[in-house]
Amino acid sequence: MENLKVGTDALFILLGAIMVLAMHSGFAFLELGTVRKKNQVNALVKILTDFAVSTLAYFFIGYSIAYGVNFFTGAEELAQKNGYELVKFFFLLTFAAAIPAIVSGGVAERARFNPMLAATFILVGFVYPFFEGIAWNNRFGVQDWLTASFGAAFHDFAGSVVVHAVGGWIGLAAVLMLGARHGRYNKEGRISAHPPSSIPFLALGAWVLTVGWFGFNVMSAQTIEKISGLVAVNSLMAMVGGTLVALWVGKNDPGFVHNGPLAGLVAVCAGSDLMHPLGALLTGGVAGGLFVWMFTLTQNRWKIDDVLGVWPLHGLCGAWGGIAAGIFGLKALGGLGGVSFMSQLVGTLLGIAIALIGGFVVYGAIKKIVGIRLTQEEEFNGADLSIHKITATPERESGW
Repeated sequence: MENLKVGTDALFILLGAIMVLAMHSGFAFLELGTVRKKNQVNALVKILTDFAVSTLAYFFIGYSIAYGVNFFTGAEELAQKNGYELVKFFFLLTFAAAIPAIVSGGVAERARFNPMLAATFILVGFVYPFFEGIAWNNRFGVQDWLTASFGAAFHDFAGSVVVHAVGGWIGLAAVLMLGARHGRYNKEGRISAHPPSSIPFLALGAWVLTVGWFGFNVMSAQTIEKISGLVAVNSLMAMVGGTLVALWVGKNDPGFVHNGPLAGLVAVCAGSDLMHPLGALLTGGVAGGLFVWMFTLTQNRWKIDDVLGVWPLHGLCGAWGGIAAGIFGLKALGGLGGVSFMSQLVGTLLGIAIALIGGFVVYGAIKKIVGIRLTQEEEFNGADLSIHKITATPERESGW
């Protein structure tokens, strides 16, 4: 029976890893549908290559920082428990690799390829696992201090803050370091329209991410005995709330509608195992409205050229999700309890601080040493990755 349980757990978390791996194709198609046609191939190449670099960084460095585990042992030891520890690494790797996938959407169309890969290695190898270890492995004593101070540890079941807020705030740092795309904003303050190149591809990416998210959230239990149907239903309700509010606030705009469910799912990750479904619905609804409002504000008022809106979608909605777990997770509001609002607030702010500091240090250093921005000619030609033979197109799409 013990062997059966171990094998079942390994299969369970392997299926989760495969579902989240599939989500990376969703990131790719979401970016593919949003960027201009001349950069579509670039979007596909970036996501796949970032995943490969993330794997090496997390295998050799990051996983050890977060969990104190390394794989420099014999094959016999690695195969123990049906290789469960290896499959767990695979599952958590897919979370870690979401960081550069998130950043990629913000810096699209004007970032140099190789410097971005170097940033991916450092972020996944060092910055992300530092906070991951704090939140999910009780590293560095932070969780013990929160428990002693506020009665409960910081709770983030599936990564609203650990993955999404961290990725979104790192993405903000990268976008600010890069600056806007050439021609996006003119000296008179007018904005040049850069509409999505393909709503069907954008929608496909959103759907792939939405479906895979149920592996992202439900399989975060990591063993079959801890699986919870509550997580699945709460994910569903948050997705619906985000969709409908984004539809309403975004005035039926298809780009907002397809990002709405993602906003809701980002926000519900942290408390999906604690909330009542009505709390999850409200959490997702607030996230859907927050994304539409803040995406419009950052693009139009603040002139921050965040192509896919990764800071509003992941950074802000992820932060809201961390705080929402401390609200709707309380028994007084129908939740299961065991959380503290103050712990959620402090933990969320800590994640944001680590992400911002890490992002500015990493991208700032690379910018100073080798540069991170394409030249105006390269950007004009669609040389997002500096692989001109594949992606460059000489013509400019009128109006873009």
